[in-house]
Amino acid sequence: MSVLLEPYPSGTVGYLAFPEQKQFLISELRERFFLTEKDILKSHVAENLFLFTPDMLPSELTGPKPEKVPYWSSTVLLNPQKANFNSIGEAAGLLKEIQRNWAPYTFTQFRRTALIQEKLPYINVKPRQFPFKVHDTPVGLYCLLDTNNMILSGDCTSFYPQGLIQFVEDHENPPSRAYLKLQEALIHAQNFFHIFPQPEQRIFDAGACPGGWTWVLLQLGCSVFAVDRSPLADSLMSSPKVEFLKHDAFTLLPQDIGPFDWVCSDVICYPQRLLHWIHLWLDSGMCNNMVCTIKMQGKIDWPLIAEFAAIKHSKVLHLHYNKHELTWIYHKETEPTQNVIDTL
Repeated sequence: MSVLLEPYPSGTVGYLAFPEQKQFLISELRERFFLTEKDILKSHVAENLFLFTPDMLPSELTGPKPEKVPYWSSTVLLNPQKANFNSIGEAAGLLKEIQRNWAPYTFTQFRRTALIQEKLPYINVKPRQFPFKVHDTPVGLYCLLDTNNMILSGDCTSFYPQGLIQFVEDHENPPSRAYLKLQEALIHAQNFFHIFPQPEQRIFDAGACPGGWTWVLLQLGCSVFAVDRSPLADSLMSSPKVEFLKHDAFTLLPQDIGPFDWVCSDVICYPQRLLHWIHLWLDSGMCNNMVCTIKMQGKIDWPLIAEFAAIKHSKVLHLHYNKHELTWIYHKETEPTQNVIDTL
């Protein structure tokens, strides 16, 4: 095998931006981590892929297990290398020598990449039916730069191909595409906290109209207390498992409507108001799990986002189905439950 493998300097990391959200990643690197425009431009090696040597980054982003990861990076390449190869077989052989599971990031050489992937052990890189369980086995990432050169990393921060959760979409039944955000958040909740909504659990859907999140929860057999100033879609309003209240969800006190197994919010509001509401529920002790969308109102207040991230037993992340948003997931320390479908 005449493959030339060149490691980057020790501590180099690669950031793959979410599709069509490269500018959000650039903005985060600049405003949250104070990287210079010069370093960001220098690091750009492919359409959505950036490689930074340790001298370009603050210490919290470096090392084999970085303290922090940019939210708008779908996955981080922790040990990137560059390889020169002469044939499709050589490229596939090199990848298989390193580990079993690989997924491509493709911005060029689409046919050549597909032929390499065909020679690798099978992993599912296609959109999946909800729900599914992700195994905690490494998925490396490789990216062809041209016919004979690629960047690869067997160590990545995500167990999802390219760091993306993608679903087969239902274009007929959900009342809005917002349902995809909750589905994705619940897969992450299962992965991080080993929790998942159970049949007959009681769930508060704040700001529920038109009902995308309520629709997901009903498919899982849950009972939903849906609150909004406007009614849900007719098909949801008629469900015996939906109790609807026309009200401002954020003015309801936990002691007046709780307890709940889950409290969910996709409400359009200032992040500061959402944070206050979250603490109201946490202080009440009347919910075990929470999923909330942090919707940005203009420029991101990074110190405020850090307050969300500092809440114990919680995680802030950017979802594939988020736009200019982040998602906050919380789990009160209780016995974990699992009943998702295992389809890796």
